[in-house]
This record gives sequence, C-alpha cells and structure tokens, in this order.
Amino acid sequence: MEKGKIAGIIEALVFTAGNPVSVKELIAAMPDIPPEDIRIVLEELVQEYQCHPDRGLNLVEVAGGYQFRTRAEFAPWVLRLNLQKPARLSRASLETLAIIAYRQPVMKSEVDVIRGVESGGVIQTLLEKNLVRILGRKDTVGRPLIYGTTPEFLEIFGLKDLSHLPTLKEIEE
Repeated sequence: MEKGKIAGIIEALVFTAGNPVSVKELIAAMPDIPPEDIRIVLEELVQEYQCHPDRGLNLVEVAGGYQFRTRAEFAPWVLRLNLQKPARLSRASLETLAIIAYRQPVMKSEVDVIRGVESGGVIQTLLEKNLVRILGRKDTVGRPLIYGTTPEFLEIFGLKDLSHLPTLKEIEE
C-alpha cells in the first residue's frame, strides 16, 4: 500500500481515538500493512506536523501513544469556542500531585511529611480525577496504600513518560 494511504489511515485512527494510540494498537488495526512501514510513516507524519507551525495541530507522542494536540499558540481561540472551562487544580492538589509524580511509588504518610499537612482529602480528589492511582500496598506494618500517577496524568501534562518530567533544576530556573 502506498505511503499516502497509510498516512491517511493513521491520521484517521489517531484522530478518532479518545486516548493516545500506541504503535502496537496501530499495527493491530492495520494487519495487512508491514509494521515497519507503519512506524516509518508515523514518524514521517510527526515530522510533517512539526515542520508546519502555521497548522493548528501537532501529532505528538504522549502517555505511551500518539495523539493530535492543539498548538499552544492557538489556545485563546480554542478557549473562546469551548463552553466548558478546563479543570483547575488547587495549589494543594498540584503540590500533592508533584510529590507523587516525583517520588512514586509513595505512601500517603510520606506525602504528609513532605507537605507538612494531612493529604488524605487531596489524594482522594486526585484519585477521583484519575490523575493518581493505587499501585498496591507496602509490605510494612499496617500495609499502607502506595500511590503513583496514571496514563491520564501523562496525557494531560503532555508527557511521553515519567522520564520527561522536568528536573528540579529546570523547575528552579
């Protein structure tokens, strides 16, 4: 199959998906196309969208898959159109989320010590928003829950994976 047709199929699959689409999912959706061709065309599409800054969309790798994202410079127009306001996180939620993201797997008691206040309610809110999840229980007295971030956290913050979190030095600068 020609590259243009493969590119069109990939665009349609990524555009219609609600979540980032992994290479594995693309390969499964196109069983008649060699996986290497899919990977090559996918990378060409990513480059093509990056090379056209006047276009409203980017094809980016986030949360273990690929997704179309609106370019940041077009946000004012998108916000005018959207009737729904983007979800906001309180300072306490952002603080707790940052601790969990950087220290995961982490127990609530560790978050409490770092923040200096009780974090149970904030963690519950982050669980409800699907930004953090329970990873299991620590094998210590009381078997406390341990927390980590979710793929939705990566998607919302535009991160390919946790290694793409900014370093503390980058944050300070």
